[in-house]
Amino acid sequence: MKIFIDTADLDAIRKYSKMGFIDGVTTNPAILAKEGRNFLDVVSEIVDLVDGPISGEVVSLESGKMVSEGRALARVHESIVVKIPAIPAGFEALSILSSEGIKTNFTVVYTPNQALLAAKNGATYVSPFVGRLHANAGAGDDIVRNIVQIYKNYGFKTQVLAASMRNSLYVQQAALAGAHAATVPPAVLDDMINSELSQVALTGFLSEWNKLPQDKRDIFGPQHEA
Repeated sequence: MKIFIDTADLDAIRKYSKMGFIDGVTTNPAILAKEGRNFLDVVSEIVDLVDGPISGEVVSLESGKMVSEGRALARVHESIVVKIPAIPAGFEALSILSSEGIKTNFTVVYTPNQALLAAKNGATYVSPFVGRLHANAGAGDDIVRNIVQIYKNYGFKTQVLAASMRNSLYVQQAALAGAHAATVPPAVLDDMINSELSQVALTGFLSEWNKLPQDKRDIFGPQHEA
């Protein structure tokens, strides 16, 4: 499963990209507003850090304006994926942009039917909002599983990008449900990376190692000694 980092914080992108598992970046108007920076400036720096898709979202609610904004975003860099909301006007804009070869991410998806129609309109990705469905008594992993099955049934190339990953369990469930990708905020990535048990085990191993005489521990050279 591809892991996209859900942020426009360049320090966070830089930190996690060094770990080797970041495949792309997603942003939205709220994330960019939080950073208080121009989207073009942010993208120009992100592409130097991550070799993968970078999602930027249209902000209009009328299809014609969505298309214009989508074209403008796509011109910024070849890695840009245009995020389009799952509303009636969004389907029209999606159809037009997809027909022009522009990569798209149909976002705020809450039903398998929306995902089916988005795939028929050529979406590159669909983003079911797993966390919000869980929060509203829905089964977020079920929507991922159902969309994946629909796409398999008909050979759609659209990828399922699980979004609204509010904790690491949601990421695990999305992976088990067959999501092609998940977009994950930095705090949740930290939770995925770390385990108290890993630290406890490592402390125990090193404690035993350090009981050895110095001459038996000198396998890495003196530069590794504390």
